[in-house]
Amino acid sequence: MHFQNPWTFILLPVVLALAFYGRKREHLPSFRFPSGELVNGLGSTLRIKLSKSIVILRVAALIFIVIALSRPQSMTKDTEIQTEGIDIVLAIDTSTSMRAEDFELDGKRTNRLEAVKDVVKEFIRNRHDDRIGIVAFAARAYTVSPLTLDYGWLMQNMDRVKIGMIEDGTAIGSGLSSALNRLKDTKAKGKVVILLTDGRNNAGMISPLTAAEAASALNIKVYTIGAGTKGLAPYPAKDIFGNTVYQQVRIDIDDKTLEKIAEKTNAQYYRATDTESLRNIYREIDKLEKTPIKERGYVQYNELFSLFLIPGLILLLLEVIFKNTILRRIP
Repeated sequence: MHFQNPWTFILLPVVLALAFYGRKREHLPSFRFPSGELVNGLGSTLRIKLSKSIVILRVAALIFIVIALSRPQSMTKDTEIQTEGIDIVLAIDTSTSMRAEDFELDGKRTNRLEAVKDVVKEFIRNRHDDRIGIVAFAARAYTVSPLTLDYGWLMQNMDRVKIGMIEDGTAIGSGLSSALNRLKDTKAKGKVVILLTDGRNNAGMISPLTAAEAASALNIKVYTIGAGTKGLAPYPAKDIFGNTVYQQVRIDIDDKTLEKIAEKTNAQYYRATDTESLRNIYREIDKLEKTPIKERGYVQYNELFSLFLIPGLILLLLEVIFKNTILRRIP
């Protein structure tokens, strides 16, 4: 509760002093007797007791009126937030090379795709008011999720992304083109593709640089990420007994093409060699592509003085009625 005129509370001591003075005057006898023996035997009736206590009504009434004069108010805080969400498509490589286990999660070795999925989920959780979609690509592109604000449903679809869900290959151009198709007709002022791959374009009918030109024409930024260690990476395989063994293989990432794609679209290229660097890359992109927010706050007040003024006036009225009827004193 808020009081608009709190200074009026200084009147409360005055009210109490006047009430005390008025009560003292009312105790003065109306008739004076030369000796108290004439009235000692008279009892005090209920009417007399109420007459002596009628001042309580006046004190309570005046306290209520003073509180009403202070203008008590209840505050209703409200904030109007206007946001312009960014449309983001996450394009993720699901070719078999993503099985290389040169990343870690919770201290355990894991393949590149599982690490990417874990980091991407963190990225999604940090976004607000942005529509996000997912495109997976290998030899061709596949839309895992269209643009949506339902991040819970988006997470569920992310769990469905598996290596081998699409025929093997690395169609970077097709993956980027599919992401652009999801963004080209949207009304968002900010449009972003985050493309992650661990290889070179070796499939599909669309060149990565041709897709980058289209992205530039559509004013869509394409952040590119090369995922994987530089040099040999442990790749799981099965021996003749069905046991998992690891072979050291070299998986070549086309850094130059990924750099050109980012450059053409006024974005950046990143190289992630482990889980922590991958996490930092998505965090940096998250900071670079923030949703514009315009916030306007205001406070609305509801006047509550009537809740105190009306009871105060009723108590004063009751005092006047009682003093002039059943509690009337003569003289």
